[in-house]
Amino acid sequence: MAVMVGKGAMTNSIEELSGTNMLLVAGSNTTESHPVISLRMKRAIKNGAKLIIVDPRKIELTKWADKHLQIKIGTDIPLFNAIANVIISEKLFDKEYINQRTEGFEEFSNHIKRYTPEYSSKICGVSADDIVYTAREYAKASPKAAICYTLGITEHSCGSHNVQSLANLGMLCGNFGKPNAGVNPLRGQNNVQGASDSGALPTDLPGYQKIERPGVREKFENSWGVKLPKRRGITKITAMDQMLMGKVKGVYIMGENTVVSDPNVNHAKKALESAEFIVVQDIFMTDTAKMADVVLPAASFAESEGTFANSERRIQRVRAATKPIGESKPDTEILLDLFKLMGHPQKINSPSEIWDEMRNLAPIFKGISYERLEKGMGIQWPCPDENHPGTQFLHQDKMESSLAGYFSGVDHIPPAEEADEEFPFTLTTGRRRSTYHTGTQTSKATGFELLVPKEKVEINEEDARNLKIIEGEKVIVESRRGKVEVTVDITNKSPVGTLFMTFAFPESTRTNALTSDAYDFITETPEFKACAVRIKKLDINHF
Repeated sequence: MAVMVGKGAMTNSIEELSGTNMLLVAGSNTTESHPVISLRMKRAIKNGAKLIIVDPRKIELTKWADKHLQIKIGTDIPLFNAIANVIISEKLFDKEYINQRTEGFEEFSNHIKRYTPEYSSKICGVSADDIVYTAREYAKASPKAAICYTLGITEHSCGSHNVQSLANLGMLCGNFGKPNAGVNPLRGQNNVQGASDSGALPTDLPGYQKIERPGVREKFENSWGVKLPKRRGITKITAMDQMLMGKVKGVYIMGENTVVSDPNVNHAKKALESAEFIVVQDIFMTDTAKMADVVLPAASFAESEGTFANSERRIQRVRAATKPIGESKPDTEILLDLFKLMGHPQKINSPSEIWDEMRNLAPIFKGISYERLEKGMGIQWPCPDENHPGTQFLHQDKMESSLAGYFSGVDHIPPAEEADEEFPFTLTTGRRRSTYHTGTQTSKATGFELLVPKEKVEINEEDARNLKIIEGEKVIVESRRGKVEVTVDITNKSPVGTLFMTFAFPESTRTNALTSDAYDFITETPEFKACAVRIKKLDINHF
């Protein structure tokens, strides 16, 4: 198996980024999506750290960078393989670490021989010299070199392999299990880490315990008094397809605006329309909630008690600042009431009791009690007992899996849908700091409309000239799945042939009507970062 990169969490801590010797930031518009973490990066740079950005766009953080590797969309693997090629060919790797902590090095070395800087340069559009520079700087900074990445790496049809190629670099230079280092995925939304920790994954029970592992299922069955499936569950992508086939008939959606946030939203909408019964539990009447048979009004975080977990695996207490509004209730109360109505009342009645049950069943949370959380700033898992301070960084003495880290030789897989004569542009999507995700929350806050009043499509100056498009003009962006009308923003942020949009304005510009159905073949994460589109000027008789 490949090295586990923090089970989806940062291997190291946020504060550690301030003390690193080098930051390799890949596919992360950190100042826009993780502004607090970006401050730690800037502090590291002020302290003398090198910063290398890998991103197709000229993001804000490139102003701080020593080098910007402006790769072609979907060519991360050839780039990282070429960096590994240089590190190995110039013998810059950590031989002792590799011998003691890893397996598969020889096979990996042979695998990447063809990924020379010159070979990969032709694929990813980054100069061979810049590839060599990056490899030498990363090796020189090790073992205090930190890799940070986000959705620009994972939201591809080969996203899992992208992550594996980064993990290879981390192992090559001994950057796992060391302070100020590691491979760090910055989680995309509030408490998405906590949701994963709690077992909201089709493969895992709470604490990342695989349902097929001997003894795991039985432990939870004994505690919960029910029989559990022997096989893994299905992802949302699979569930949507099975709704269309009539195999999934009921859907319970909590805190997600599916018909806005899913790729190819026309497909998502048809899938939900095919379901016989839909329940939506949310704090706002979203577009998805409008399709529901039943809407359960949930309380916000400010009206709820419990715990959150952040990107660095830190469990923190959340305390209600005010009472729930109207008929809304905290999520825990809603679910406990449903248990009663369905004839299976629970013995636990409060968030603290729920947490105690989880930590008693999941070893990585065992030592994190409510009493301890009340006294401090949170505790990082794994934390095996109440005398343990929490884990600042993972893999210190051995990999958390107790297995050797395995080098994975992965190859370039282009985006599922590339630009062609009919659809000559590549659309990539992302976030802007002032408009959060689908706009469900930020669109209701007074003042945001002054910062970003509407959706815009970023287009390179050269492309705009060729199409005779001017700043502020409205155009139609069209893919094989749908089309939207949107205002033009002419900029050099996006390279020639690339367009950029967010999906924060669904009421006027439903961006995900354009994005493709492609998804990662391992995790089934949608390929939001690449689809083929074209631009049309508006017909004067359009209105």
